Order: sequence, then structure tokens, then C-alpha cells
Amino acid sequence: MMDALTDSNLRGAAAFQQLHWFASGRIDATHLTHAYAAAIARENPRLNAYLALDPRMEEQAAASDARRRSGGMIGRLDGLAVAIKDNIDVSGLPTTAGLPTRRAHVAPADASVVARLRAAGAVILGKTNLDEGALGTFSANPHFGAVQNPRRAGYTAGGSSGGSAAAVAAGLCSFAIGSDTLGSVRIPASHCGVFALKPTHAEISTRGMVRGARRLDCIGILARAIEDLAVVVQVLGAHDPADPRSRRRRVPLATPDWEPGNLRSAFARDLGALGVSTEVHAVFDAAVARIGDAFGRRIDIDFNDHDLGRTRRAALLVMESELGVEFADDLADASHPLSPRLHGMLDYARRKSAVDYAAADRALDATVLKARRVFEDIDVLVLPTVSHGPYPLADGERANDADLTAFASLAGCPAVSLPMGTLPDGMPVGLQLVGRPGADLRLLELAAICAATLDSAPAYPVAP
Repeated sequence: MMDALTDSNLRGAAAFQQLHWFASGRIDATHLTHAYAAAIARENPRLNAYLALDPRMEEQAAASDARRRSGGMIGRLDGLAVAIKDNIDVSGLPTTAGLPTRRAHVAPADASVVARLRAAGAVILGKTNLDEGALGTFSANPHFGAVQNPRRAGYTAGGSSGGSAAAVAAGLCSFAIGSDTLGSVRIPASHCGVFALKPTHAEISTRGMVRGARRLDCIGILARAIEDLAVVVQVLGAHDPADPRSRRRRVPLATPDWEPGNLRSAFARDLGALGVSTEVHAVFDAAVARIGDAFGRRIDIDFNDHDLGRTRRAALLVMESELGVEFADDLADASHPLSPRLHGMLDYARRKSAVDYAAADRALDATVLKARRVFEDIDVLVLPTVSHGPYPLADGERANDADLTAFASLAGCPAVSLPMGTLPDGMPVGLQLVGRPGADLRLLELAAICAATLDSAPAYPVAP
């Protein structure tokens, strides 16, 4: 006889485990949705992870249960309950992008990624909190309040997909969707102790997402297990003719056929020179030592010919320029003023010239070429996800939060973040694996080996 599932068991389980429970009849979508809705009612006042809930969630769950009872066709994600970052359209709900001016802007249609989730049977729970304008790594939104780290109140959850990461860690959804332009799913994954995938650029359509920088924007996935990421990316990845950046594959994503012992894994020669703290460096070294032979042949590389901080700043100028266009009406709305910080960043771009923009764009091209050179000789680049752990919200946002995540974004490469251990203060820190474009599934296979070896994921749902 099977043991009864507790509320904590149910909420903290990986999505693929929940799918097994659906198939065996131990739970149904209505049961799961009610469990998450009740948990959100209890926990969200503390975490501030959600900005809005979808009043149709019970109707969606009931429809999923009816499909299973009828014995008809069910979707790959049928019944799973998903949180959506609030810069991605969900029909009938506002898409604020973290701005007060957009509270009444109700989306008339689903974003492409949400439409694919619905087609696969997922239940949309609601919209999650984020940095103002999705421009930040901190999720201390001046209009909607800061997202709290589930592990420790008063600490950043990371950003800009902080609400999505916090919801996953705290067991407030099966998995979550965020966006990642320079690290916006991987940074909060590291800070909240969950798993995240930034896929190959344009693998998942960004139609219906508030754009940050078109050449960098990606839909990202946050989950409590690597297996969840692998299932979801294959459901969501598809060519979208209505998205001018959408990737039409000539061949499928590379299948997971690496032999771990024969891998060529690259490590930065001097993490300290890249700004990595001594505490993170120590956890990283211990994790790499434990994983050992699974990384295959170790190759040391340097970034002396490529200034990561400079290219991150170039990308920021591109983002600020594009957001200046995207948020032009919001900036002009004096009745709902944006923060001085956001005004300052977008005004900075206005003071720059077209030549400055072109120079920044060329700097990003240089990163693409650097990545091509790097991946001529290696299979995977191994780095910490963030150079430091979560820090107090009162300290203010750190300028180098995205230095280690930006490289994969600028080069269009897939990247995975997984928990690799905890710092002396007990807070989590992530390990980042970066692969060549199209190697998403191979990267996830290696990440699964690393995760099983390290066994560093916290017990979910994470509690203070």
C-alpha cells in the first residue's frame, strides 16, 4: 500500500514525478492546483513571488482531469501547474513587465510559449514578480515590492526572473517560465537553489514577450529537477514564423550521446580575475573535484583576449536602447512615474549616438566569434553561475551579477544552472554549464550526471 502524499511531498516534487502520480491515479490536476493555490495564499504574502493569479486555473485543471478520465489524448504536460513571468502574455491577464503604467494592459492573446504550454495540457497558475522593466538582476521592484529569497528573508532572490525562481523553490508551482537576456533565469536559479535552462537562442519563440534585446532575449525554464527541463524544452521548442528571430532547425537538437569520460571540458584559468569570490571559488572547486572524471579531459582557457565586463556593458547599452523604444509611452506617463533608476538607464541610452550603438553591437559580435573559437576545441564550458551568493536586499544591486552568465547569452549558447552546494552562510550557489548552440539536450544530460553526483539540491519546498 502506498503512503499518502503530504502537502509538502506534493508541492516539492519534481514535475516528472507529478506526471507519474497523475498516470498512476495518485493525484489529479484539481488536487495539485488546489494544493498550489492554498500554498500561494499562505506563502506569497511573505515571498511576493506572484503578482496575479489566473481565476481560470480550476477550470483548466478540471479540463485536464476530464481528458484523463475519458481516455482520450492527453498532452505531455497535462495537469502540471505553471507560473509565468509577468513580461510574457497570458490572455486575459495584465502583462506589466514590472511597470505601474501597464497594470491595466490586459493581454488579448497568449504568448507563443504560453499557447504551447496550454496545448500540452499545462494549467497556468498566474504571473510572477520581476525587476522593473525586466531590467535588473535583483527583483527589488519599486512598484510591486521585492521578491524575497525563500531561504532567507531580506535577501535577494536574483533577477530578473526572481519571482519565477522563488515560486519553484518554495513549491508554489510545478515549474516556471522566465526570460533570460543576460542571465535572468540562471542568476535567480543560483540564488534560490533550483535548476534553470537558457536554451539556444531562438529555440523557443519569444513572440508575446516584452522585448529587452532581440538578439539576446530567450525564454528560460526553471524547475526542481534537470529531467523537468529536458521535458519542457522539447515541448516548447519549435519554429514560429511570426517571430522574426525564431530558429528554424536544419537538424533536431543534438541528441544526448556524449560519453562523459570522453568530454572536453573547459575551465577558466583564473576565476578570481573574473570576480569570483573566494567562498564561491571554494564551493566550485569542491564540486568539480566530486564530479571528477565525468568532465573528461580538462582544458584550461583564459579570457584575457575578451573582457567579459566590457561586453556585458555593451549588451546593457543595446538593451537600454531597445527598451527606450519599448517603454517610450511608459516614460511619458507622468501619472505613473517609473523609478529614477530606470529613467537614468534609459536616458543614458538616449544620450548615446547611433555610432555608439553600432560599436556595442560589434562588441557583441566579437563574443560570438570568441565562443566559436572556444568551442572548436571543447564540448562544455564550466563556470560558477554567479560570482557571489545571495546578498541582502538592503545592500543594493551588484553591478557584476551577470558577468558569468552574459557570455552564453551574448554567444547564443545554451546554458544550464544547477545547485552545486552552499556557502558558509548556508545560502545556495549554482554551477553553470555552457555548450555550443544546438547542444541543449547533451548539456542537460551532463547536468543530470553532475546533479546526481553532487546531490546538492535543497529539500523542496525550501523554507526559511
